[in-house]
Amino acid sequence: MGRTRAKDTEHPQARLDHGGTARIVPSEFTTGFELIVDDTPQSHVDLDDPTHLHFEYIVRMGAVIDQLAAGPLTAVHLGAGALTIPRYIEATRPGSRQQVIELEAPLAALVREQLPLPRGASIRVRIGDAREGARRLPPALVGSCDLVVSDVYSGAQTPAHLTSIEFYRELAELLAPRGVLLVNVADGPGLAFARRQVATIAEVLPEIGVLADTQVLKGRRFGNLVIAASAAPLPSEWLPRMLAAGPHPAKIAQGAEVTAFVQGARVVTDADAVASPRPDASLFLR
Repeated sequence: MGRTRAKDTEHPQARLDHGGTARIVPSEFTTGFELIVDDTPQSHVDLDDPTHLHFEYIVRMGAVIDQLAAGPLTAVHLGAGALTIPRYIEATRPGSRQQVIELEAPLAALVREQLPLPRGASIRVRIGDAREGARRLPPALVGSCDLVVSDVYSGAQTPAHLTSIEFYRELAELLAPRGVLLVNVADGPGLAFARRQVATIAEVLPEIGVLADTQVLKGRRFGNLVIAASAAPLPSEWLPRMLAAGPHPAKIAQGAEVTAFVQGARVVTDADAVASPRPDASLFLR
């Protein structure tokens, strides 16, 4: 689930404005590099192969993106990390136009310096709070985005104000009629937080799919769930290909399974929103 990491000062790092330290270190288990914020792995990037998606939930996001209509995408990403998904889209769909909103200017600068973007990539990084930044995007993006990705963490938790129905309504306004919202949700046994997130997003975008490791989706261990949501039906023919793509064991809940998953879960509002659960420190040790 993670591993012990040497707390050295040899690797490129930056002190973040809101506390903590970001470091870029060579991956211990595969090619490429990882962005570590304090002791939490945030992103993996392989500069030689941007289609190499190492983290399981990112692989699942990539599988959804692969099923979107062919050609370049207009995409908005909340949370930059090491720009893994924007790099993937640039590599697989040249000519895409992408906007990224990242709170931490030192983190963005570290990534751009140590893990440079491909020459000519149309990826603009804007500094600021994800919710405020989404409101300030160019008006031409409203109603025209093929993809919006919300993957924002402060340390190991998603801030409360990025979990409410008011927030998701703002994101839905950016989507084209068949556009897709992808949300990374981390939760543990019982999945109380994830169930409320799915119930909340479904109030805004009723076509929902939830992708996760089977044991995570059953609420048996802490992990990441990817919520794919749209105003238009998500095509059922994508399911066999996505399941076959891995990582395994994989599960995709749709339709009646989603209805059962959210049964009894209350919609999150700005008034009662809370941050996502903090994982136990042992999650990142091997």
